[in-house]
Amino acid sequence: MDVIYSDGRKSKLPIVFDASGVDASKLAVPEASLVCLSFRANSRVSFIDSWLLCLNPIKRLLLRFMRKSSDGAKDALQRHVVYSFGDHYYFRKELKILNLLTGYIFLLDKFGRIRWQGFGLAKQGELSTFFYCTKVILEEK
Repeated sequence: MDVIYSDGRKSKLPIVFDASGVDASKLAVPEASLVCLSFRANSRVSFIDSWLLCLNPIKRLLLRFMRKSSDGAKDALQRHVVYSFGDHYYFRKELKILNLLTGYIFLLDKFGRIRWQGFGLAKQGELSTFFYCTKVILEEK
C-alpha cells in the first residue's frame, strides 16, 4: 500500500525483504512488524477515502496541517504516522476489515506475511498466542 508521511515522503507498506536481499526503500527490514490500523482520527495509519480530501491541493494542505500538529511530539511512534489516500474498499475486503469503528492489529514477518491478526479488545488467550507468534518469528533464521 502506498502511504505518505506528513512531511511528504512516500513509502510502501509493509516494508519487506526481497529476494536479492536489498530492500527497495533502503530501510532496515525488521524481523517482525506490528501494524495497527484504525479508521478513526487517532490511528497510526490514517485511511482517507473522501474524494475531496484526495485532491492534490487539499491533500497537500491536510499533510501540512498534520505535520504542524505533530511537530515537537516526544512520542517515538508519532514519527511513524502515515496517510493513505484513495479508495480502500478492496484493501479492507482482502484483510477482512468489516467494522470501521474498531482497531485491527497485524503481526507481519520480514516477508510481509500476516502471521497473526486480531481486532477489538484483546482477550488473555489472544495475547498469549500473539506473544507466542512473535517469539517464533523472532527466533526463525
